[in-house]
Amino acid sequence: MITSMTGFGRRQGAWLDGTVTIEVRSVNHRFLEAAIRLPRLMGSLEELFKKAVQEHCSRGRVEMTVSLQGGRGSARSPQLDAALAKQYYQTLRTLQRTLKLKGSIDIGIMAGFRDIIVLSDQPVDDPKLAKLVEKLGLQALRDLSGMRKKEGAHLAQDLLSRLKTIGALKQQVAERAPFVSQESFVRMKERVKKLLNGEIPDIPRLHQELAVYADRGDITEELVRLDAHMVQFHQTVHGAQPAGKTLDFLIQEMGREINTIGSKASDATIAAAVVQMKAELERIREQVQNVE
Repeated sequence: MITSMTGFGRRQGAWLDGTVTIEVRSVNHRFLEAAIRLPRLMGSLEELFKKAVQEHCSRGRVEMTVSLQGGRGSARSPQLDAALAKQYYQTLRTLQRTLKLKGSIDIGIMAGFRDIIVLSDQPVDDPKLAKLVEKLGLQALRDLSGMRKKEGAHLAQDLLSRLKTIGALKQQVAERAPFVSQESFVRMKERVKKLLNGEIPDIPRLHQELAVYADRGDITEELVRLDAHMVQFHQTVHGAQPAGKTLDFLIQEMGREINTIGSKASDATIAAAVVQMKAELERIREQVQNVE
């Protein structure tokens, strides 16, 4: 059964007197792309989580964020924003030159800007904490995968429902098609009679030309190919492999056959059915963009 490319997973656990929170979300993407955001001292887990993402997903952009809040599992550490400090220094130098002020710009003045040096929580390098993050991360990925499968089931139901509508419209076209060919033959025959003022020199030749003309409006082959594409679409939706790209290709092929039917069959009833089939196919196309 098909899988959606959108999903969300979240796990939280206690660490000493703080918490560890892991969120994983995925959105549509042409290929598989994983973005793992970890605290600085846990960078060794990045490769592990990327491999886990590849095991659960084949397409989509997957983002995982690991957050540590409070607790004795983290230490307060001063962080310097050197780029901002340089901007402050250059601004003060410009002010000094502009107003022709005396004095020096020293560390005492720079330290007064609190946003240059800030305290941040840095995780303590603890193997037990790393194990907890790994466990919660893998659980969050399983939650994400479960949600993607659940949404995929809803997508499959909608896609097959719309495919069934197209099938019913195709059947209407197939039932109408023989009458269209016959009506086209008779219509052209009457026109030829009028053009020749009732004098037809070669009846067999006329019938042969009319038969060729009527055959140009024959849509039997297009209906057969459309039916084959629909059968394959149905099988792909129920298949076990990632189906998004295959379904997208089948939609293009189905659209090509429907367009040809509309252009070949000069009939109001068939034209109306073709318009409805195109509308349903476009809705299917939009939904397939979410399929893995």
